[in-house]
Amino acid sequence: MKSIDIRNVTKIYGKGEGKTKALDNVNLSIQEGELVAIMGPSGSGKSTLLNIIGCIDVATTGNYYLNEQLIENLSEKKLAEIRNKKIGFVYQNFNLLYDYNIIDNVTLPLTYSNNKKTMKKRGIDILRRVGLDSYINKKPSMLSGGQKQRVAIARALINNPDIILADEPTGSLDMASGENVIEILKEINKGGKTVIIVTHDINIAYKCNRIIKVIDGKVLSK
Repeated sequence: MKSIDIRNVTKIYGKGEGKTKALDNVNLSIQEGELVAIMGPSGSGKSTLLNIIGCIDVATTGNYYLNEQLIENLSEKKLAEIRNKKIGFVYQNFNLLYDYNIIDNVTLPLTYSNNKKTMKKRGIDILRRVGLDSYINKKPSMLSGGQKQRVAIARALINNPDIILADEPTGSLDMASGENVIEILKEINKGGKTVIIVTHDINIAYKCNRIIKVIDGKVLSK
């Protein structure tokens, strides 16, 4: 089944002479359970593409189907629900809350859960998967870059989403830590989740099943 189906999508920012076409008539399908790399130079449109896939932004024209559901017609409330429950996000700069300990960072997407005990147990179980269950009471400032990214991956997994979107997940890491993060993402993919990685690193891209190249707002290789 197609997890992601993008049809004739164009994204334009601004108006008049200040208009910028970030995506230009993009067509792209990603199957459920794929491990995909998105590559392209800075300003190519790859981050815009990721934002549309992640329901953070919407297309100016064209259609996007997520698990066969048309996204453009949904309310902001419904989009927020999809972002929280169906998609897990991993960013280059981790996006952790430094006043919170690790377990609270990981369980943040479950804030409105009624069962705090169950919420904490799930957080510990997820942290165990990334090798950090002994760090639950530490603050992010006490962790290395690679450990912070593993916390971010655990947070992305907490709601058991269908899709993981990783935007330059190794960009702030040394080679060894980066390799570890990619291996974790590959294991997540083997568990049946669709994993999409935006990267500048061709070595990381080659670890994926397919490479999508974005240049000047166009998907040139898919």
